[in-house]
Amino acid sequence: MQLNNVTEFILLGLTQDPVRKKIVFVIFLLFYLGTLLGNFLIITTIKTSQTLGSPMYFFLFHLSLSDTCFSTCIAPRMIVDALLRKTTISFSECMLQVFSLHFFGCLGIFILILMAADRYVAICKPLHYTTIMSRRVCAVLVAMAWVGSCVHSLAQIFLALSLPFCGPNVIDHYFCDLQPLLKLACADTYVVNLLLVSNSGAICTVSFVMLMCSYVIILYSLRNYSAEGRRKALSTCISHIIVVILFFGPCIFIYTRPATTFPMDKMIAVFYTLGTPLINPLIYTLRNAEVKDAMRKLWKKKLILDDKR
Repeated sequence: MQLNNVTEFILLGLTQDPVRKKIVFVIFLLFYLGTLLGNFLIITTIKTSQTLGSPMYFFLFHLSLSDTCFSTCIAPRMIVDALLRKTTISFSECMLQVFSLHFFGCLGIFILILMAADRYVAICKPLHYTTIMSRRVCAVLVAMAWVGSCVHSLAQIFLALSLPFCGPNVIDHYFCDLQPLLKLACADTYVVNLLLVSNSGAICTVSFVMLMCSYVIILYSLRNYSAEGRRKALSTCISHIIVVILFFGPCIFIYTRPATTFPMDKMIAVFYTLGTPLINPLIYTLRNAEVKDAMRKLWKKKLILDDKR
């Protein structure tokens, strides 16, 4: 029978210094508001614009949605905790955070794979693009991404619930995840860590390799394009590659190693839990003329409606 005497955990956060905690509060409040604003703009623009109806923007819509939810799993609690002297999280809340964090994180990974597949078909098989990437096919692919993310998250919860906790309950982190929880378990966690690496670690590593290989093939195929077509396709692909590297680099570092922790782990986690969801909208808007044009039209339409009132 599993032993579990712990009903809550104490989160140490990024720092225990009162002054630094205030700085953390201000910085991450701005980060989170920026994430919400940027992703909300992309979601609203894609939903209302008639020119952004291609599969790429359908996938970008779901990426922005997953980024918003992914950041919301962590940021609000982290911001509030920065104002408190002692921060605790109940066992059930902790498990919910593990599930939601991995669900939306995995969803983001699958959407990035779909975006790469879309670019591959658009550039390497342009004559068959509308047939292969039909609206129905895209909807089925996104539905599969949601289901796959749920399966992955349920596996993480199963691993977390299998851990026995019999006393120590201080998590040296600012959110609940399997890596810091493994340190608190009062049992041998070798098998659980092996399953963690083979689950989360494998998803991160295999997905990253697949994505980079697909973009290498895409970039190689651009040699047959005209200068203008090459420039446009290259701009889109470079945006995707930047997002892939920024997200997968920290994830691979965290989830593909034995159950050991390093001092920089928390800062690296900040980068992929709060930094990437903030950066993604900037990359996809600043480097995408169609999105910027659609946003301008949306803004002008709003101004016209305001003037008529």
